[in-house]
Amino acid sequence: MAMDQSDVKALRSDALGPAEIEAKAETLAVGKAGMAGAKCFVLAMLAGAFIAFGATYFLVFLGDSAVPFAAQRLVGGICFSLGLVLVLCCGAELFTGNMLMVTGLASKKIKLGGLVRNWAIVWLGNLVGSLIVVALIYWCGVGAMNGGAVGDAMVSVAVGKVAPDWLVLMAKGIMCNVMVCLAVWIGFSARTVVDKVLGIMLPISFFVAAGFEHCVANMFFLPTGLLMKSAGFGTAVANAGALDVTAILYNLSAATVGNIIGGVLVGLAYWFVYARNKAK
Repeated sequence: MAMDQSDVKALRSDALGPAEIEAKAETLAVGKAGMAGAKCFVLAMLAGAFIAFGATYFLVFLGDSAVPFAAQRLVGGICFSLGLVLVLCCGAELFTGNMLMVTGLASKKIKLGGLVRNWAIVWLGNLVGSLIVVALIYWCGVGAMNGGAVGDAMVSVAVGKVAPDWLVLMAKGIMCNVMVCLAVWIGFSARTVVDKVLGIMLPISFFVAAGFEHCVANMFFLPTGLLMKSAGFGTAVANAGALDVTAILYNLSAATVGNIIGGVLVGLAYWFVYARNKAK
């Protein structure tokens, strides 16, 4: 029996092209918007935990202050990539990546209510998953590694994230999610796990190296820093007193708004190029 064009595409070994990725993003948006709330929340918890695992890997590496700055940024960024690798390869719902659902909204395949519902459930689920890992990492005594240097790094990273102006944090959030959504876009194109892993690493390691702000990662970084500060770590960190619950909410509000803007820009740009005429 002769194969049709869809069969040929399914058997191709090369990555999906940009137009095919956009179409896939729309299809995924439909599934995400219609997903049962409980299932969505559990998958979001997993994504929050996965990002927290990558963040922990990053912080453990930062616990060696002897590593030169450039190497610290490069290797730390690669370590952090673990989080999105787990999200895309194992399956989970990540708030920042779900900004690409706007492709489905723009093509009128999903409604605004379904999109907002997904974003709200996933944001909360990511938070719960992140906080569970915060508690586990604390109980595991990870902060005490390398003579407490890891705990000091946890406090230092968190303090650095609450110091900038709100608009600066928002701009960092925009840049962050441009990179995250491009990494997810590459992941959508992949045919194998190896494709996904290698495609994810460069955009994610870049945003980490440049110090951009990811709201889900900060759901882990900031509570962890506060908890470690209360445990006596980071006593030499300047301005550690500024790290409190209010400061955490300050950062998360700016990072979340910025992440929404950055992700929506990526999704709508590709929709405009590859799907606008089809939607008409």
